[in-house]
Amino acid sequence: MKTSLKSARTVMDATTIRRSIERIAHEVLEHNKGTKDVLLIGIRSRGAPIAERIAAAIERIENQAVPVGYLDISFYRDDLQGSLAQPIVQRTEILFDISSKVVVLVDDVLYTGRTIRAALDALIDLGRPRAIQLAVLVDRGHRELPIRADYVGKNLPTSQSEQVIVTLRELDGADAVTVGRLSPPRETGDEATLDFDLE
Repeated sequence: MKTSLKSARTVMDATTIRRSIERIAHEVLEHNKGTKDVLLIGIRSRGAPIAERIAAAIERIENQAVPVGYLDISFYRDDLQGSLAQPIVQRTEILFDISSKVVVLVDDVLYTGRTIRAALDALIDLGRPRAIQLAVLVDRGHRELPIRADYVGKNLPTSQSEQVIVTLRELDGADAVTVGRLSPPRETGDEATLDFDLE
């Protein structure tokens, strides 16, 4: 079955995404008074390249490298329990100690908050940070848990019937954030072509 968006509109293009990431980098530096003890951890999959871009922007601004790690939360999610969907397991790569550090978690879309709750559980299993902050490219609202982002690229009011699709050049070949409603699946013999954001 093939699924597509109807009435799709682009709300962030490559330039807007770049500017948002630069602003987040400045805000991280300002809030933490520099890079001391700051670590960036991207939630796989699209949080990972966003974390890398924020780190690159921080290095350009501050001439200081910030460690970057990658977190897979597949087995920590509570919104897949009882679902027929099988999580796509990716590798957690955090090659540094997070204890007593300031961890900036990075994701593409903040929605219900369940992705972030799962990420917090996964992080605590790895150590005890001094503080955990959250940076997201898009906050679309509709929270189900009391979770708030510290750094937001774009606040994007949406209805729950809408789908937010983030594409990034590292994974998808182009940068964009698109919003639209899902059209009914068509029988084509193919799998659905969209990644569903369960955040």
